Amino acid sequence: MIKIYYSHTPFWRAEVLRVCLYISETPFEDIRITRDEFITMIKTGFLPNGKKVPFHQLPVIEVDNKIIGQTGAIARYCGKASNLYSNDDLHAAKIDQIIDAATDITNIVSPTIREKDEQKKIADRLILKNKLLPRWFKYLEDLLSEENSEWFVENKMTIADIAMWRLIGWLKSGIIDGIPTSIVDDFPKLKNIHHKVHNHPKVQEWMLKTYGKEI
Repeated sequence: MIKIYYSHTPFWRAEVLRVCLYISETPFEDIRITRDEFITMIKTGFLPNGKKVPFHQLPVIEVDNKIIGQTGAIARYCGKASNLYSNDDLHAAKIDQIIDAATDITNIVSPTIREKDEQKKIADRLILKNKLLPRWFKYLEDLLSEENSEWFVENKMTIADIAMWRLIGWLKSGIIDGIPTSIVDDFPKLKNIHHKVHNHPKVQEWMLKTYGKEI
């Protein structure tokens, strides 16, 4: 059985793994670690059960007593296990580019979360809101237009759509000061991806079962 290790936060890097397996009813163990355990793992490279984490980062998955890291790699593994990836090399690459884009977007937002100087944080968030996020959303919107589909790849839902659903959900949730809940409103195709995944019956079931609410 696949074991997924992450914190209690429903962040896209872990939710893409959990949700794709849940949709396909692929058995997995959802192991949530505490903040203190998370901090210890970052420092030591070991999970609370003594398993070594290769890059001192989460999420990781455990398969046959082996720990594997890196979001793209483990998303592909879970996507293949749940039939939400592709066996076609070109389609697989198209999925991969969306997972990598989600990582790139996360990497431009994360420094503003760690920023201690409030004035710099406000200024950085303005740049995110007015320039950086719209630029990335335009790239994604263009890909959807070129695909001529409601989904990123093969005219069906894949891990690419699931990853982007949760990333967009985070960005438009209102919990990141300075980023408005309307941040994707000018990108209807991208907004539709979020809507379609969010309202998938199994995704709704997962959210209510796991968090007691829509996230």
